[in-house]
Amino acid sequence: MRQLAVLTLFASALFVSLVSSNTEGLARIEPESQHTKLFREILTELATSHYSTQSIDDELSQAFLNAYIERLDSPKRFFLASDIAEFQQWQYKLDDLAKRGDVSPGFYIYNRLRERAIEQLTANIELLNNEKSKFDFSTDESILIKSELRHWLKNTSQANDFWRKIMKDSMIRLILSGKEPIEARKLLAKRYQALLNRYTQRNSKDVFEEYANAFASLYDPHSSYFSPRSSENFQINMSLSLEGIGAQLTTEDEYTEVVDIISGGPADIQGILKPKDRIIGVGQGDDEIVDVIGWRIDDVVDLIRGEKGSTVRLQINSGSTSDKIISIVRDTVKLEEKSAQSSIININNKGKNYRLGVIEIPTFYMDFEAYQKRDPNYKSTSRDVRKLLKELKSQSVDGVVVDLRNNGGGSLYEATALTDLFIDYGPVVQIRDASKKIYRNQRATSKAYYDGPMVVLINRLSASASEIFAGAIQDYGRGLVVGSQSYGKGTVQTMAELSSGFLKLTVSKFYRVSGGSTQHRGIIPDIIYPSAFNTDEIGESHLDSALPWDQIHPVPHQYSNTIRGLIKPLNAAHKQRAYSDANFSSMASQLALTSEWRDQSLINLNLEKRKSDDNSLDQSLLSIENKRRLSHNLKPYTNVDAWELAKEEQEDNNNETPSADNDPMLFETGFILSDQILLLQPKITDAKNTQVSSHINQ
Repeated sequence: MRQLAVLTLFASALFVSLVSSNTEGLARIEPESQHTKLFREILTELATSHYSTQSIDDELSQAFLNAYIERLDSPKRFFLASDIAEFQQWQYKLDDLAKRGDVSPGFYIYNRLRERAIEQLTANIELLNNEKSKFDFSTDESILIKSELRHWLKNTSQANDFWRKIMKDSMIRLILSGKEPIEARKLLAKRYQALLNRYTQRNSKDVFEEYANAFASLYDPHSSYFSPRSSENFQINMSLSLEGIGAQLTTEDEYTEVVDIISGGPADIQGILKPKDRIIGVGQGDDEIVDVIGWRIDDVVDLIRGEKGSTVRLQINSGSTSDKIISIVRDTVKLEEKSAQSSIININNKGKNYRLGVIEIPTFYMDFEAYQKRDPNYKSTSRDVRKLLKELKSQSVDGVVVDLRNNGGGSLYEATALTDLFIDYGPVVQIRDASKKIYRNQRATSKAYYDGPMVVLINRLSASASEIFAGAIQDYGRGLVVGSQSYGKGTVQTMAELSSGFLKLTVSKFYRVSGGSTQHRGIIPDIIYPSAFNTDEIGESHLDSALPWDQIHPVPHQYSNTIRGLIKPLNAAHKQRAYSDANFSSMASQLALTSEWRDQSLINLNLEKRKSDDNSLDQSLLSIENKRRLSHNLKPYTNVDAWELAKEEQEDNNNETPSADNDPMLFETGFILSDQILLLQPKITDAKNTQVSSHINQ
């Protein structure tokens, strides 16, 4: 055993020397003198101000080491098993070193990563540039793409074979997206060169930020350190949300990944780009797509941003076997475009026609500048919704659907004020800070402006303020909540200035009036729909170190048990109706099919079989769509191209009027609301079928 250990160390040292020969002249990255003080500042701020407490002990040390390794090489592409074994020398020491501000292990580990990456990427580029090396796309082999199912690479031979498969997969994706094999090979070499440049250009501040963020992430996923440069990039990224395509981006490994789609923005209107999509190429208008894998986030942002009215093309990977290119017309997200909007849908249920108002709220907004200037016409969610309710009254609607799908939150004040429109006096949300002091001053302070039948519609991207509103409506028994489980972000962050950069940290937590947290678990609908988003990939619950769900004492509040007693019959009616409805069942089938494909662990590396797989998915989706069309006596599409052309024409017409075809979830929600009204009628004292207009207080 002793001899084996010596041999293992010798083999490791030999490989390091081989690596060093290819990184000759490249200086190691060393900590700066200020990093000791700065890291201690971060530790102190987290220890004294963060909502949760962490014991700086051996358990945290192990978690810190694992988090840092995961942060540097989550796909398990560069580190070898021998590296991971060597790094265990710090598994019980990082806590003590952190207290002293000693960040040297972080630099040692990062330098090893850089050596491995440069060695491997150099080899990849040489192989791609060597005309004698061939890729056989006819062999039957596959690659395991989910890193959590793979072990660390044992040696260079295994690493080279793994990277051969990665390159083969990348070339197949490029070929399937329209590139010729030679062109794909050159593009892949350029991609690796860009990634190689990224590793050679990293500096001490970059490494410190990675190490500090690995430590901050142990407290919760929303706590992070921003160096001065990253602070600037963060602001650029946030401005991109409002001035480019309307998407918030981040860097995940060597990829630029979509975090969120801004409601009302160009990407939201275009409708294809989704959270977790990876942007791998950017093109201006009809110009050639520029591969951006391995680029810094600010450089990618610079490519995506542009003049209003111009077109940017994005090559994206959504987790399927091939990539796709989408076009988005750049624009500025204006406040009025993000405002609440209303429409009316007609539902014929059991021989009776119901006119139902739909209020879509994309975000909880407030024009603070106008408010502070005492502008009597300042815009806000609650003010706009109040006007919309008044308009719906004049149109004699029978009930109201509040649509919070994709609403990621916003102003807490506005979430409270909106709730005030639908409930009588009482608390809306409880907030507990880091000292465990509970605040209950977010309250409804007036009689409900609307007390008629209502349903709240949510999905996985409904978060924060949306969850506060939906949770309060549910806790008061004021209305049904339908849709899919919400995001589960029930925490509040603040910025703490440091001697260099700043620290974002979580300082408080939201709790419903019933006592349960909105954190982690989110809002569970009374009636559940299929989700367009994988809850294992999107949502607070999938994030490492997410604060847990817990509960505190409930606060006294009004509660009506009427709606609660209707859930069982309403759910039974929903299941019987929805899955026999062509539009809803078609949507559910397509979601299930795409989810099944997205969750694949193994990717086939045979080009013809990949083409066949792609065609099979497209044909299966087309079959589902044509089945829906035939049920409506519509002519089926002859092929996938005809279907795609029809979808493009619909986008060009920009018809946003909701219909059962384009939004079956909304219309099923309308049926549920009409069922609710029907069941409630015997309980209404006025036998004259009182309309919602009498429910709106002037």
